[in-house]
Amino acid sequence: MTRLFIPLMFAVFVAANAPADAPGMKHEVPLQDLPKPYATPAVDNSSQTVLRPNGWLPQIPKGFRISMFATGLPDPRWMTLAPNGDVFLAEPAAGKVALLRDTNGDGKADKISTFATGFDHPHGLAFRDGALYVGDLDAVWKVPYTEGSTAAPSRTRVTTQSFGGKDGHSTRDIAFGPDGTLYVAIGSAGNVETTDPPTRASVQKVNADGTLSTYASGLRNPVTVIFSPNKQMWVTVNERDGLGDNLPPDYATHVEAGGFYGWPYAYIGRHPDPTFGAKRPDMVAKTKTPDVLFQPHSAPLGLVFYDGAQFPAEYKGDAFVAFHGSWNSGNPHGYKVVRIHFAGGKPVGGYEDFVTGFWDGKTSPAHVYGRPAGLLVAKDGSLLIADDAGKNVWRVAYSGK
Repeated sequence: MTRLFIPLMFAVFVAANAPADAPGMKHEVPLQDLPKPYATPAVDNSSQTVLRPNGWLPQIPKGFRISMFATGLPDPRWMTLAPNGDVFLAEPAAGKVALLRDTNGDGKADKISTFATGFDHPHGLAFRDGALYVGDLDAVWKVPYTEGSTAAPSRTRVTTQSFGGKDGHSTRDIAFGPDGTLYVAIGSAGNVETTDPPTRASVQKVNADGTLSTYASGLRNPVTVIFSPNKQMWVTVNERDGLGDNLPPDYATHVEAGGFYGWPYAYIGRHPDPTFGAKRPDMVAKTKTPDVLFQPHSAPLGLVFYDGAQFPAEYKGDAFVAFHGSWNSGNPHGYKVVRIHFAGGKPVGGYEDFVTGFWDGKTSPAHVYGRPAGLLVAKDGSLLIADDAGKNVWRVAYSGK
């Protein structure tokens, strides 16, 4: 397959003449090419969901096929895999966790049921030691689980300390570290401000008594927290809005204990925020530079490392990231799933399009058929994509044809 390379900062300036996204197209955001703040106006250009044409399917690389794993879901957002291969799905607006079961192995969920309800915008999901853990707006919950069970018998609260309020960014992803420690990612209450409690815009460690301690901070909206095959913590981050179409890049990065990643004083390393940077030059100076920069306002949500056996060997250990798509850009973009190549446990070469076509690349505001949100590597090695705008879950499998 021919791989295309488009210098991204050039591409966004000439969006009207740029080729549409396509599987295999490569992108890179050079750190040295970031424009000045307010080089373009900041606009509200939110997408509009439209009906899919009959027979429409997202675009995928040669050798893969895509199909519907589940459809007609109220608010499919985040997923995790049960020990027996069932898919558990967080539906925040409904306050519930659904169970999607493929009973005959045909790649479709033929049994869909509610496993647990009563949560406040559930998002993060993780299985550990006979229980399902659920992160919602202000708590992590533990739900007893027996392999194959279809309904939760009860639940208990794990965290005893507030996450710092329910306003603003609402995702609360959770992950267990290699040593069994539980972590929760908490976004900021607003766009750029200095009034948030210290639990916001951070990754928090959950202590044995349910209290929290800050693991890393300055992460404006860390939507995914996950551990890589080499046991590093990684996050996806939606950066601030209001600085123009082309600033600042969103990103994915490994996270170090005690690390500070900029918000609200700086962005993408030591670039001072035009409003708050001068107030804390010490914080600007200590800001870490992220590993992989994405086109600004792409809204990276789900990230998974491919650990299945179905895709070709060169995919092993690579990361997939779901771009939910822009709202704060005059030139719409995103609405796709991209791939980050890894070598020796480190990302190399920017990123490339993997699943595209949710937006035709022509309309503004973007008329979209779907918006990728959560990702999951299924038991059979296929890649599942939760599409909250299309209200379904897609399945990408390798066929070799």
